[in-house]
Amino acid sequence: MTHDHDLVLRPTAAQTEAALNPPAGRCGGDLVVETLAGLGATTVFGLPGRHALGMFDALRRSDLRYIGLRAENSAGFAADAYGRITGEAAPLLLSTGPGALLSLAALQEAAAASAPVLAIAGQVPAAGLGGGRHGYLHEPRGRQAGFRDVVKSVHTARTHSQIPSAIAAAWESALTAPHGPVWVEIPQDVLTAETILPVVTAMDATPEELAPRPELTALAAHLLSTAERPAVVAGGGVIRSDASGKLRALAERLDAPVVTTFGGKGAFPWKHPLSLQSWLEDRYTTDFLEDADVLLVVGSGLGELSSNHHTFAPRGRVIQIEADAGKLESNHPGLGIHADARLALQALLETTEPRTDATAPERVRAVLDKVAARLDAQDLTLERRLVASVREALPPRAPSFWDMTILGSWAWSAFDPRHPNTMHSAQGAGGPGYALPSALGAAAADPTVPVLAVSGDGGATYSFAELATAKQYGFDVTWLIVDDGGYGTLRAAMTDAYGEATGTELTRPDFVALAESFGVPAVLTTPDTLAADLSKSLAAPGPSVVVLPALLRTFEPTHL
Repeated sequence: MTHDHDLVLRPTAAQTEAALNPPAGRCGGDLVVETLAGLGATTVFGLPGRHALGMFDALRRSDLRYIGLRAENSAGFAADAYGRITGEAAPLLLSTGPGALLSLAALQEAAAASAPVLAIAGQVPAAGLGGGRHGYLHEPRGRQAGFRDVVKSVHTARTHSQIPSAIAAAWESALTAPHGPVWVEIPQDVLTAETILPVVTAMDATPEELAPRPELTALAAHLLSTAERPAVVAGGGVIRSDASGKLRALAERLDAPVVTTFGGKGAFPWKHPLSLQSWLEDRYTTDFLEDADVLLVVGSGLGELSSNHHTFAPRGRVIQIEADAGKLESNHPGLGIHADARLALQALLETTEPRTDATAPERVRAVLDKVAARLDAQDLTLERRLVASVREALPPRAPSFWDMTILGSWAWSAFDPRHPNTMHSAQGAGGPGYALPSALGAAAADPTVPVLAVSGDGGATYSFAELATAKQYGFDVTWLIVDDGGYGTLRAAMTDAYGEATGTELTRPDFVALAESFGVPAVLTTPDTLAADLSKSLAAPGPSVVVLPALLRTFEPTHL
């Protein structure tokens, strides 16, 4: 009797010949790039360094496209965006020491946003691992510990034969729901030593799908079908699992209003009659969600920003669908369903009974009218006008990337993304310098549409060197810099809390002249000309910069 596990694919004559006679001059770095290609990677990001030169030299013997940035955190942000746009694992090649450590901020953002980044870093020679004190350059006492609490998994390859398996395991981990960054490190001497192993061929590291348990979806379907006032909170997990269509179908089947979190923007049509949009930092929205007798939370942990700064206190039953088991019931008790959002929503579509509520659109409109009236009373015409101007200028399917800036905070609540997976921000980990390098990664992922990056002048100084990257690769990225002379969000927060701000004012350069010094066209705009200047820049090939001097305000919070 033959069992499935007894079946072994026999190599062809050509494969045997190739295995017996691999090309000369290959090293451990070649095994890295061959494994990446065998797993399906086409593009890698990174920055070379002494301990990683074996990988970078191997790149020229491969068909992988390499995109090099000017700082490791920027390279990480670019890989993050590439992973978000494509849904593929984005390889990030790094060195050791400061090169590796500088990537931590970007990896934390990728972890918070569940972006599949596959970081592969060089390491000191193998003798220096495990606490050995040989005095190697950048020798760590235990570098893995610094990354273990940030990434999903950590992998080490100490020999050539371990490299393909370590990278394949990391690849699978990065793409297992919930997606996230992973870390692989390989000693310098392993990367540079000549290898006798055959060329790595196609590999399969496809993760298993995370399906819901049927008894849980059966109960959830019953609760939703019999609810009097159901409502839905849609988070980033809906976007990442490509489940926006299923979410809309379920909401319409149940006549259930939907609010999207800041990470889930685009998961539900902005102007749909059941859309509560994204006004999560407004008490009118919070009150509406608290009044739901059954609240379906999909792909969100209801964290600080998604719960109006933890002031949200649901009174009805909560059903939470979440791929990250650690987030289930982490903030509110309920029926936790550990599953990929797409599979769970499909199960609910198949098991819920249709319900009709003619009052649902009216109740949604009443909430949005109250939100608008509250904004009207705060004299925020300029800010709302700028959000509208950006929306007018940006093509419907063009992605946008927003830094930690006041206009970015407005976009969380007020910007209509038009399509799923087109609006991204640094709200996951909250680090500045995110927008421009992320936009470059998105442009590498899809060159058919222009990309918009939005920063304040403070955040812009974190990543201005990446204009050289944009110019070098000719990416169609327009960078909008809102110049208010300082760290605007911190200035506002400190002024509100302490009466005055400290350490927030900045001496900044002539941003137009600085951009032009990189060979990147730039224009100084005004609120009146922003839409036209942005439209022109987005339509032109290659990178461009638009600078808007403006002092903006945020709307008054309701959680204090």
